[in-house]
Amino acid sequence: MNISKILKLLIRKPLHLLGVDLVRYEPPKAVASPSEIPELDKLTWLSSCNINTILDIGAHTGEFSRTIRKLLPDPSIIAFEPLEYPYQQLVNSMGRASNFKAFKFALGDCNMTKADMHRNGFTPSSSLLKMADLHKQAFPYTAQESSETVEVRRLDDVMADMPLIDNILIKIDVQGYEDKVIRGGEKLMARAKVLIIEASFHKLYEEQPLFDEIYDSLRQKGFRYIGNLTQLHHPGDGTVLQADLILTR
Repeated sequence: MNISKILKLLIRKPLHLLGVDLVRYEPPKAVASPSEIPELDKLTWLSSCNINTILDIGAHTGEFSRTIRKLLPDPSIIAFEPLEYPYQQLVNSMGRASNFKAFKFALGDCNMTKADMHRNGFTPSSSLLKMADLHKQAFPYTAQESSETVEVRRLDDVMADMPLIDNILIKIDVQGYEDKVIRGGEKLMARAKVLIIEASFHKLYEEQPLFDEIYDSLRQKGFRYIGNLTQLHHPGDGTVLQADLILTR
């Protein structure tokens, strides 16, 4: 028996006499989290789309960027993540690639040098919008939050002098701020061939637009809805709360 097992027995025995057991703590895991990246085989159809540029808006620590890089190694990836700690992880995991660039600010419909972001204890749930009660009830581990000051920019302003090669894939995962990202990036949206965007069917953040508003806006811009990449279900009753929509021209 090795030393670690002996130590565990020495610790557990007196605890057992008190009716207490020692178990390994496992942190809570999101059920179909909004930041969960689908299996690679769900994205293989993109190989036939001749994608040359990818915008990862709401990149977090680079989950989508790393996944899409395995499938499409050649396109340039431009990522946006406003929070300090996830941004550093994003750069550490992707920064060495010659065709990767990261920006440390949020995107919206106006330029702000300072904006208060609701930084959630479960960072993928962080948003510029205040979290609604439904979100906290469905996922109690997201109840804790603090504030972090971030910069907000318009996508069209950021990309104005940056040469981008069509065809463009845009992924947007910004926790209820999708409509403002769209309004601040009208020119880029007009060039996108494929769009993967998160949309909610129930309000998870205050003042957020729901599916119908997001869909109507994009349909008027020439996009066609072709299905969902992933769906987020309420862990209590299975209600579909939001989905990652796939739209093409």
